[in-house]
Amino acid sequence: MLRETVTEQGRVRGVVGTDARITVYKGIPYAADTSGDNRWRAPQPGPKWEGVRDCSEFGPITVQAVPGKDPNAFYSKEWHVDPEVPMGEDGLRLNIWTPAKSADEKLPVFVWFFGGAFKEGYAHEMEFDGERLASRGIIYVSVAYRVNIFGFLCHPDLVKEAPEAPANFGMLDQRAGLEWVIRNIANFGGDPGNITIGGQSAGGGSVWNHLTSPGSRNLFQKAIIQSAGGLGFRYPKSMFGFRSFTFEDAQQNGAKFLKEVLGCDTIAEARKLDAREIEEKVLATGDMFGPIVDGKFMLQSQNEAILKDELPRIPILIGNTTNEFMNGPAADDEETIVKWAQDSFGEYADEYLDICRRMAEETGESLRRVATVGTFELGSQLALECFADQKRDIHYYIFGPTIPGDDAGAFHSSDLWFMSENLLKCWRPFDGHHFDLARKMANYWANFVKTGDPNGNDKDGTPMLHWDPFTAEDRCNIFFGDEVVMDHMPYTEKRKFLLRVNDLREKKD
Repeated sequence: MLRETVTEQGRVRGVVGTDARITVYKGIPYAADTSGDNRWRAPQPGPKWEGVRDCSEFGPITVQAVPGKDPNAFYSKEWHVDPEVPMGEDGLRLNIWTPAKSADEKLPVFVWFFGGAFKEGYAHEMEFDGERLASRGIIYVSVAYRVNIFGFLCHPDLVKEAPEAPANFGMLDQRAGLEWVIRNIANFGGDPGNITIGGQSAGGGSVWNHLTSPGSRNLFQKAIIQSAGGLGFRYPKSMFGFRSFTFEDAQQNGAKFLKEVLGCDTIAEARKLDAREIEEKVLATGDMFGPIVDGKFMLQSQNEAILKDELPRIPILIGNTTNEFMNGPAADDEETIVKWAQDSFGEYADEYLDICRRMAEETGESLRRVATVGTFELGSQLALECFADQKRDIHYYIFGPTIPGDDAGAFHSSDLWFMSENLLKCWRPFDGHHFDLARKMANYWANFVKTGDPNGNDKDGTPMLHWDPFTAEDRCNIFFGDEVVMDHMPYTEKRKFLLRVNDLREKKD
């Protein structure tokens, strides 16, 4: 097994995985410490070392709220379980799981970006363990990046200081990690010409940003986008629709935050503050910072790129779960439902309610349930309609099995346990059919990483259910439920309505 190899910075030694056929290289620094003058600056070249670097421990996570500090928080029970996890500004590290026995194997590579609303999360969360995916003949790499104010502050001083890289530092971190992989992964047995990037939630949003960014889009050959929406929408009106602020607005907001919250007039002053002090003040205000069109990393929004057919023509696997960010009435009474519809759909409210009432009568479901819209599902499906018109190579999934342990359903991020086949790390009392589903999902994901086509055989050599692409002629999705089925999406009245009132394609020019 390839337990020791070389990088551009020096030799590295990995550790034996739980599966002895896998070698894990933990905490490799792909860029320099981001404290001091490197705070709010594009990532700088990583350190060099003499001898062999021991890569048996994960690096510190980038500065954020302490994971698991609130034991009652939903994800504290799920995977943010260790409030003692090391944290600091020297966190630009990546982790590699490789099944290679030698450096000349040219294995496909899967580069993963974590989610967390761009304000939290880290690359070695337990559900991101890459061993089971790597066991399928691919190399799995998880990349850390700066989050929240450290990754996405905008400020006039930064524009003056580095006009070529004035913002989106967390996205630039990801790109630097991806470029490091391209330069070094052959020494781990990988093929730098066969790279798939993937992510979920903000990680999926990151993939959208790399697809949109001219400087990133040629660095990979395939993409996986999990629970990150797609095309912004008008109705229902929600936080997942259009962003209205400009880069100039973001700079002024950043300057105001530094002045009024941090007590600093300049970036130079703010760079002298303790990182934890800054983070605590961000948490106290509830402010959030994220990617923005800055004219350098991002020249346009993903909405514009999708509508103009300006994304790279590569295979994309995209999907969502059935119970995430549901936008609907807060109660079952008629008055609440009507008021919600009016607020959400404006002039179309009566039409929408008529459709939902007919569907509720036909199905026996409550009007409240029928009226509710999954915002990530809607965003994904609007993008899919554009992609179908553009005749792109797309595979779409919906994840909705019974999830045991509570009444959360197929909650946002629940698919992560399955696609990485890491159910044994979860507290939930999964049974046999869940393990079967996880095995199959990991197979589909690994197949896609290898070839851009998720189809192939199960572990026993029998063909898995064929996953048809999503096209204008046949709007297929695979449904990962308690059984795996191919669903040819029915054009219900509700779906026709949502697609029609949200049709943005007339704005593409």
